[in-house]
Amino acid sequence: MIRCLAVDDEAYASEIIATYIRKTPFLELAGTTTNAFEALNLAQEGKVDLIFLDIQMPELTGIQFLKICGEKCRVILTTAYSEYALEGFDLNVVDYLLKPISYERFYKAVAKAQQLISPAKPSVQEPASAPTQVSDFIFVKGDAKNKFLKVDYKDILYIEGLKNYVSIYTSRQRIITYQTLKELEVLLPKPPFYRVHKSYILSIDKIKLIDGYMVFIEDHSIPIGETYRDEFLRVIKD
Repeated sequence: MIRCLAVDDEAYASEIIATYIRKTPFLELAGTTTNAFEALNLAQEGKVDLIFLDIQMPELTGIQFLKICGEKCRVILTTAYSEYALEGFDLNVVDYLLKPISYERFYKAVAKAQQLISPAKPSVQEPASAPTQVSDFIFVKGDAKNKFLKVDYKDILYIEGLKNYVSIYTSRQRIITYQTLKELEVLLPKPPFYRVHKSYILSIDKIKLIDGYMVFIEDHSIPIGETYRDEFLRVIKD
């Protein structure tokens, strides 16, 4: 197992990486932190094998971290800014991930890291389907910095995408969070969650009725997109 640490000054970003780590069979989550100096100490003490490091960190930038850390552990940079890529590779990083980071892109980076950290082990094949669920909830970003809402999977009826926002509908409330539908689709377990439209993901456990191209959940009606209809109906029949 590769011991991993997620380092980002925004806890929400670290939690996304942590979720990806938990879903990857050959990775182990050693922790998350918003403090680059704490991460540096863990690396120098040999307690982590791989660090996911944000470049824009207060007090100690990702580039400064790399120069101090040296070869103590492997590093994958995470950032919203592409201009740092060349300098990062000059400092021998494993890979460079641009935010927002999809699980597919994350997996390619860690597969590369696995070959560098454990070259004697056979390569792990990329999973053909969604990773196994390891928890029964998700944290989503709230309406203020460093505010996060815990949402239990069992409470979710469906999710509607609104450009860079999504609305998560439960029986009791509607939660609006700054996150894309594609990012949530990667994080949600199958079953029970399936995308049925370019703008909708729903829980098949909550379906009351399917009528033609419409799904009914409680008092809500959700359209089924033509692109998703055949696969969705196959899931329902199976």
